[in-house]
Amino acid sequence: MSILRQFEIEPTMANFTIYGKFPTINEYIKALNNNRYVGANLKRDCEESAMWSMSEIKHLRFDKVILHYRFFEPNQKRDKDNVFTFTTKIVQDAMQELGMIDNDGWKNIENFTHDFFVDKDNPRIEVYIEEVGKGKE
Repeated sequence: MSILRQFEIEPTMANFTIYGKFPTINEYIKALNNNRYVGANLKRDCEESAMWSMSEIKHLRFDKVILHYRFFEPNQKRDKDNVFTFTTKIVQDAMQELGMIDNDGWKNIENFTHDFFVDKDNPRIEVYIEEVGKGKE
């Protein structure tokens, strides 16, 4: 069964959507190199955006998860690895900040997947949280 089909038939999987797109890891590094405060503000702004996107599920608590990321880019110009690297860092830090997970290390993040699509009219990042450990409300 494909991951996409699994999402369609698994209504209990927690999920959220970040509308628009985050900077790439290269853009973040460039911002840090130009001015560490600009880079720190960029990271903070993205984390706040991610936490806002999680507002409907922020009450959920998980012991261990697999995070499934679906990136909808406006075109194929940005390298896939540059797209997901910064985003996964931001999302996992935001989940930790909200208390959804205790930590973003091996104990709480089992694994993650990344799928990529083009949607020029509605770029976004969909994140599906698959619980693989006992959760707590």
